[in-house]
Amino acid sequence: MAERREAFKMLFSANSAKVETNKGDAYYDRLFQQCRARLDELKASQPLQAIDFHEILSDEGYDRREFMKWASAATAMLMLPPMFTPLVAEAAELMTRVPVIWLELQDCAGNSEALLRSDGPKIDEILLDIISLEFHETLMAAAGHQADAQLEDAMHAFKGKYLLFVEGAIPMGMEGQYGTIGASGETFHEHLVRVAADAAAVVAVGSCATYGGIPAAAPNPTEAVGVMDVLKGKPIINIPACPANPANMVGVILHFVLTGQVPELDSLLRPKFAFGYRIHDNCERRAHFDAGEFVEEWGDEGAKNNFCLYKMGCKGPMTFNNCSIVRYNEGVNWPIGVGRGCIGCSEPDFWDKYAYERPMSDANIKAPTGGVEKTVDQFGLGVLTATAVGIGIHAAASAVAGKKSDEGEAQ
Repeated sequence: MAERREAFKMLFSANSAKVETNKGDAYYDRLFQQCRARLDELKASQPLQAIDFHEILSDEGYDRREFMKWASAATAMLMLPPMFTPLVAEAAELMTRVPVIWLELQDCAGNSEALLRSDGPKIDEILLDIISLEFHETLMAAAGHQADAQLEDAMHAFKGKYLLFVEGAIPMGMEGQYGTIGASGETFHEHLVRVAADAAAVVAVGSCATYGGIPAAAPNPTEAVGVMDVLKGKPIINIPACPANPANMVGVILHFVLTGQVPELDSLLRPKFAFGYRIHDNCERRAHFDAGEFVEEWGDEGAKNNFCLYKMGCKGPMTFNNCSIVRYNEGVNWPIGVGRGCIGCSEPDFWDKYAYERPMSDANIKAPTGGVEKTVDQFGLGVLTATAVGIGIHAAASAVAGKKSDEGEAQ
């Protein structure tokens, strides 16, 4: 296990995360036909919930035009050409055909909380009405033996078809006895392996499920590990961060509905559409970094003028994530936006490696790309590409938000 983790760390490099945003007309033509066939197959199947998708949208205040703007933003987030927008919209309408089982293990439930705060579409549209959430022991009403029975029923009814979302680390110390579930005393490890056996794919959500997270921080008394450390023979998608951004969870589900496959992944099994570039590349304070304008001390003139937080310990140059684009709390803000440097929560061992505030010049940590100064020059093309994607998302999202704001003011 330890050897495998070290091997993953050695693979961690900018090369593995680079995104090829234009794969050529022939590739996209083939993918379009593949997606068309996939959606036709799903459309011919019975929905798992009898809902009227457009009625739900209307009830939430969205008309068709606004929905298509959202679909355009989602297409940009998935790094697909605009020709896929109608297919992405159709995939959203067919989400009820893909069952989801959600396990919660050694964690704080922060990712479930983040999903409950999801926007565009909102949580009641995503969880309760759009996707078919067959089991989530934290959210559902059933408990005890009833919950056990519901899980068994879901696994049997959707054998080989369900997406398994896993939140939380897996404690392996004391033969797994730090975490057990149910009257049988099944350990978290045994529980995960059993439920994953018939899953179509496994999605590890949050830093605990991906790399062990805070439970695995030194001295790691429970010997906590991530899903990929203990699960073999299954497609695994990692969506790290503390918490994971709901937009990336929705993006993974959308991609699976659309293509029937997992998205393109980097060497740490993260979807490249979300983790293919550093937050530094799209940071709103990047211009100050380039100009050599830094916050030198909390509360100084640099801080008042929103200068770069690199010298205050910001790990943006080391952190691959799209949170500088999609942000949190309905896209309102994110840590750097409120004056707090990035702590690299989507990187392995972030709590031990990155969660401190001393200046990076004293940290003796090199960026994965070979050094911050080097990346400023070498990431030029990547910055332009990622920024273009960000602009596409923001343009569509802002248009929807702006219209809703206008409507609110009119009322």
